[in-house]
Amino acid sequence: MLFTQAGLEQATRFTVAARHAQRFAEAGIRHVADLGCGLAADSLALASLDINVTAVEMDETTAACATVNLIPFSNATVVHADATSVSLDGIDGVWLDPARRVTSTSGTKRIWDPEAFSPPLSFVESLAASGRAVGVKMGPGMPHDSVPAGCEAQWVSVAGDVTEVALWFNAVRRPGIRRAALVLGAGGAAELTSLEDFGAGPAAPLGPVEGYLYEPDGAVIRAGLVADVALQLGGHLVDEHIAYICAPQLVDTPFARAYKILEVMPYNVKALKAWVKAEGIGVLDIKKRGTAITPEELRKQLLPAGKAAAKKAGNKTATLVLTRIGEDRVVMVVEPV
Repeated sequence: MLFTQAGLEQATRFTVAARHAQRFAEAGIRHVADLGCGLAADSLALASLDINVTAVEMDETTAACATVNLIPFSNATVVHADATSVSLDGIDGVWLDPARRVTSTSGTKRIWDPEAFSPPLSFVESLAASGRAVGVKMGPGMPHDSVPAGCEAQWVSVAGDVTEVALWFNAVRRPGIRRAALVLGAGGAAELTSLEDFGAGPAAPLGPVEGYLYEPDGAVIRAGLVADVALQLGGHLVDEHIAYICAPQLVDTPFARAYKILEVMPYNVKALKAWVKAEGIGVLDIKKRGTAITPEELRKQLLPAGKAAAKKAGNKTATLVLTRIGEDRVVMVVEPV
């Protein structure tokens, strides 16, 4: 394949592109316009399933790269044009990956406003209004109130990295699903779905720090499905505003990473420093949620400075989780499961 720097930064991973293409194939879509095709990762996946593809790209260099990348597929054609100006006659499906970055001499910069994307979200909605099967890849940080009504929103994470939220309309939207978290990892794929709109659905109980701490996958958090995972685990939140779950028992789940809780103490730098010294800790992994504390700065405060001092301190490793429970800041000493 040929790449450009900006194109590679936004290109769809092939494991995810394959799932995009599968949606259109299962819906019986025979011709898809890939509007804003970039380097053609999604077009490659679509064409490999014998779907006819019209790949449209406005940037001339990127369109040239896409042309080379699609050479093996006679059922794929690249058009160098503005995605909003191409005729869709005879095309029953549309996939879009709007440009969410602007390129300058200093590099690329991310855009956050969906109406500033190229093409904008309103253009996507107008295509969906025509009745065609429409899917669009958006940044995973998309606010819930920006997600259009009448679509399915699926957040996707790959090996713990949240890569996108895909919005699906009409024939490629699954019945009864409003939001979903798809987790792709070494153990395969797992998905959590909800028919409830954002802000609705079950509420998780609150409870103490005990047993095992669960850190939900980023896709679960983005999709607003933390409470659903807590209930699956027989667990509870430690604070209603923070995505940390505790449960008395260890339960295997693809939707959260588990830690055994060894100790809980109030957040106090002086006391923590004494604890680190007494335990002979030389390496600290620090996680945090719901607090402004910076792990890097805290690590500098807790561990002795200089190579000689660090060597003397020992080589034991500890994992600390900093969070807030109500108004109180706490530190959990945990062990990854």
